[in-house]
Amino acid sequence: MVRSPTARNLLRVFFLQERLKNFGKASSDTVRRVHVVGAGVMGGDIAAWCTLRGLTVTLQDQGMARIAPALQRAYAAWSQRIRDKRELRNVMDRLIPDPEGHGARQADVVIEAIFEDLDAKRALLAKLEAVIKADAVLATNTSSLRIEDLSTVLARPQRLIGIHFLNPVAKMPLVEVVAAPGADPEMLQRGTAFVKQIDRLPLPVKSAPGFLVNAVLGPYMLEAMRAVDEGFSAATVDEAMLAFGMPMGPIELVDMVGLDVAMAAGKSLAEAAAEPPKCLLERFNAGHLGRKTGRGFYDYPAGRPAKGPAGTVPAGLSARLVKPLLDRTQQLVSDGIVADADLADAGVIFGTGFAPFTGGPMNYVKGHQA
Repeated sequence: MVRSPTARNLLRVFFLQERLKNFGKASSDTVRRVHVVGAGVMGGDIAAWCTLRGLTVTLQDQGMARIAPALQRAYAAWSQRIRDKRELRNVMDRLIPDPEGHGARQADVVIEAIFEDLDAKRALLAKLEAVIKADAVLATNTSSLRIEDLSTVLARPQRLIGIHFLNPVAKMPLVEVVAAPGADPEMLQRGTAFVKQIDRLPLPVKSAPGFLVNAVLGPYMLEAMRAVDEGFSAATVDEAMLAFGMPMGPIELVDMVGLDVAMAAGKSLAEAAAEPPKCLLERFNAGHLGRKTGRGFYDYPAGRPAKGPAGTVPAGLSARLVKPLLDRTQQLVSDGIVADADLADAGVIFGTGFAPFTGGPMNYVKGHQA
């Protein structure tokens, strides 16, 4: 067993994880206060995670009505983890609702996490730059926009970096630290150290639509939806990739991400699609946006997908579905978006859950070419 390919690949994954852990060690900077703008699922969960890791966090949005659900989600999540009521209260006390955004002035790290709109993000970043500390890390959690397109409105565009968390924040160990051309090396180093401080695995990537993780997931999910358009059931498509070793099928993943997010980001991330898949467009137009609305490709009567029988998975379906992910990963390495094949494998494994026993997509392709 020790000499089997699976054992070798899992050992490889261990060393890849150790390599990611080494990023951020060079900085002695310690973050104490974080300010997050945007109390949606991503922003609220980023704020909650930072409080759990011992930081004081101010959470800004347009009024308490928008912030309250994030506080409720945090309390529900942490009350399951923290049995000591005093400790739980201390954690929740560090998560401070801040509709007016006063906390931005004292924060060591400021994270923009509003919806994916270029103009809205630019306007917010310009306002933040005017009030934050001169040495504060200014970061965006954008998932599909280029950092250099967001920073054009800043007096110091080189200070803006990407700190891209993945959904769900509390479960996904990888965080992409994104550098635009000309980015301030000190800000990148401090941003990387912050990610390490909150017990996440930092992955340095260059600015490009979707960076690494979303850039490989885009064409993968698109191919899955094309298969549904061709008549395969969602359950069959998902079962094909579960059998391959993925922790979640691509159609269920679309539901989790949100069909509205898939619509907005799909064109830039998948490149080839002039028109969205019919199955996606029909559900989006009907307001069935996935898990958050209780219905998408699947119904969610109790928060879990109600899947019908998958039936027999046709031979070759999993190979067809995973091919766009493999091809895109290879292209991103060739383009230098991620430094090398090993880091690409680490990023896709810890950022998407790609079957660890394969050693990662680049290692998988190498093994199948041999």
